Amino acid sequence: MRLTGPRPSPRPGWPRLLRSWRERRVFAGSVLAAFGGVSAVVQFAGQLFPDAVSRPGLVLAGSVTLCLAWGLVRARPQAAVRQEFTRPGMTVVVEEGDLFEQPGQLVVGFTDTFDTVVDDGVVINDASVQGQLLARRYAGDARRLDAELAAALAGVTPVAWESARDKPRGKRARYPVGTVAVLGTRPDLVFAVAYSRMGNDCVASSKVQDLWLGLDRLWDAVHRHGQLERLTMPLTGAGLARLHDLDEDSLLRLILLSFVVHSWERPVCRELHVLVRPGELGRIDLPETGAFLAGLAAGARRHV
Repeated sequence: MRLTGPRPSPRPGWPRLLRSWRERRVFAGSVLAAFGGVSAVVQFAGQLFPDAVSRPGLVLAGSVTLCLAWGLVRARPQAAVRQEFTRPGMTVVVEEGDLFEQPGQLVVGFTDTFDTVVDDGVVINDASVQGQLLARRYAGDARRLDAELAAALAGVTPVAWESARDKPRGKRARYPVGTVAVLGTRPDLVFAVAYSRMGNDCVASSKVQDLWLGLDRLWDAVHRHGQLERLTMPLTGAGLARLHDLDEDSLLRLILLSFVVHSWERPVCRELHVLVRPGELGRIDLPETGAFLAGLAAGARRHV
């Protein structure tokens, strides 16, 4: 899959803590709220203890410093969100991390052709999750990965075959979007879910309905094969699949909603970890994500 170019880097003029729009918004709101509170306290104290506020310049400097410090504390990026559910008994965690350093079962997004070639970076980019799967779980052994994919897909009928003229690079059998190939052995299974279409020009694309279908089939496969063990997945759809209809926050909520709704019907796993790539956590509003998960957990309790 081809890269469209790197994401824009944060503005160099902003401090490291305030480089995301959410952090700046929270900082500004917190400073204003704190300044209002401090002003009220100072006015009240001035009436009771006039000698204590006889140096207004010092009081103002102290108040501004206190407000700025409070704003920085409030804007500090949250490291993770964790929500416990009682129906069913499960835990959902959203955090920053490296997918392939996690224990247990993983989810890796694929295209409908289940391509694996990374040699020239045209079909599969070696920095993508698929490329990292080959490098780090299969030690670069593409034949072994292809053999496991072929075995896992043996019972699935392709919906189309591309000609060598139309698709000169990579694989040519197309499987239905939503197909899940279960690779490896427990407890280190890999759930390879096809949620995007590989163009004949080796550019992948996906739609919201494709991702929703892929997630639905993914949870079914995890229910059948995962034996309720921990499952870790990336922010699927945020990479090279070009699912531009949704930003990272919306993608995350879509994944969480799909998982929780599916778990209400039948359990998927006891613990789901959704990992955001290092350095990209600033684009996720974790407090809002926590509130979203808390609302889903509360809704589950009301329907018990």
